[in-house]
Amino acid sequence: MPNLAWLERHAPEDVTAALLPFVSAERVHKVDAVLAARLAGVTVLLENLHDPHNGAAALRSIEAFGLTELHVAEGAGAFRFSPTVSQGCEKWVSILRHADFTTAARALEARGFTLAAALPDAPRTLSELDVSRPIALVFGNEHAGLTEPAQAACTESFSIPMPGFTRSFNLSVSVALTVADCAGRRRRELGGQGDLDAASRLRLRARWFALSLDARMAEGIVMRYQAERAG
Repeated sequence: MPNLAWLERHAPEDVTAALLPFVSAERVHKVDAVLAARLAGVTVLLENLHDPHNGAAALRSIEAFGLTELHVAEGAGAFRFSPTVSQGCEKWVSILRHADFTTAARALEARGFTLAAALPDAPRTLSELDVSRPIALVFGNEHAGLTEPAQAACTESFSIPMPGFTRSFNLSVSVALTVADCAGRRRRELGGQGDLDAASRLRLRARWFALSLDARMAEGIVMRYQAERAG
């Protein structure tokens, strides 16, 4: 991942104005179209995920369906993902790492999210989740599923209907199916494609412009722009 820590030292408006002449019109159009469809009201929380291929596949689904964040509770080890599977999609999604599930749950609840646990035997199905309010879709790891404390911390649970003989999906498939359903229904509830506020759009637009160029070149352009304005 390019080091974009320097963005924090500059107002998003200045970054956008400085970089706009250096980003192609086609790229600007794509950035703005993706921003317009970004959802902040649906997110995913993974607990103790082990397989980097599953991590990368989950990331790709989260980005492809227009979510802004992935939360990971790393109590049993650091979250890893395979770059050959993610294919760079991690640039466009914020990966928020938490020391343990309790910390992750508290952070999400403080932002108004309801935590809904994916459990095979949950009586309510995926389609019954209320997506009119912010919701965090919670998944356990590939082997043991969600820990009991994590299940207890979630206020809702859901299952993915499986009419066939198969009783479980691969973790990354479960994430993809769930995110596709909830993102689609969230957009229908909104009557539009995205729910980002203006400040978030501006911040992400500046970041994505910088990611569309070489990181060092982008920083130099912004610094020259600000120096010229100050002079």
